Amino acid sequence: MKFGCCLNMISTKEDKGTGISFIEILAATGFDYVELPLAEMAALSEEEFQVLKKRLEWSGLTCEVCNNFFPKTIRLTGENVDMEEIMSYVRHALKRARELGVEYVVFGSGPAKNIPEGFSMASGYEQVVNLLQKIDPVAEEYGVTIVIEPLRKAECNLINTFEEGCQLAKRVNGSHIKVLVDYYHMTVELEPVEHILRDGAAYLRHIHMANPNGRVYPKVESESDYETFFAALREIGYKGRISCEAYSDCFEKDALDAWRLLNKMVG
Repeated sequence: MKFGCCLNMISTKEDKGTGISFIEILAATGFDYVELPLAEMAALSEEEFQVLKKRLEWSGLTCEVCNNFFPKTIRLTGENVDMEEIMSYVRHALKRARELGVEYVVFGSGPAKNIPEGFSMASGYEQVVNLLQKIDPVAEEYGVTIVIEPLRKAECNLINTFEEGCQLAKRVNGSHIKVLVDYYHMTVELEPVEHILRDGAAYLRHIHMANPNGRVYPKVESESDYETFFAALREIGYKGRISCEAYSDCFEKDALDAWRLLNKMVG
């Protein structure tokens, strides 16, 4: 199993929301990779992107996963969906992901995906199904897999549980469309780990971790029921990646504490 960190949640204005300014600290903690936000990287100029790419290379870490697939400025559901604009963005973003060697791209994108008030929920769902079916062959072309991220209801009104994420992946039926489980969102939504046991072997390809009490870095076993979650992962034989996606006031210390806890939980 490999461990990484999402840096966008501790990013600064200076690094334009990418979090790359923390890459050297992350490299020193023992994590295996970094998870960078794709929408923020897609918005960089070519010169800025090459600077980020070089800094990543110097750090010795790889960017194996990207979160934040779509920016909130692109509408994926509702009356104002421009599929030509969406697919142009998809190709641009996945091209940059491929340049970094990314294997998985996380599709949460709550603001872009959220179904507008007054618009049919069923129609919005079908829009997302259609979108992922169009993205699937492009993802295959660029050598990445898209993982659907269920988000808590406070962040999005569509796909709120791992179970619903798997149902969506089944509907799409794409070779490069799988599902992520986020411990924070799963805990907030009171979703049982039995859903992981049922569908995890077939669809689970990535994990986000945070202490659900404040969405901060996980540090000690007693702060949440991590053991039940990790027992489910062991039962389905999960051997993939786990990224901490959390807030921090002291990243160096929090990241090191999280790295130690994750190693303990999977050991």
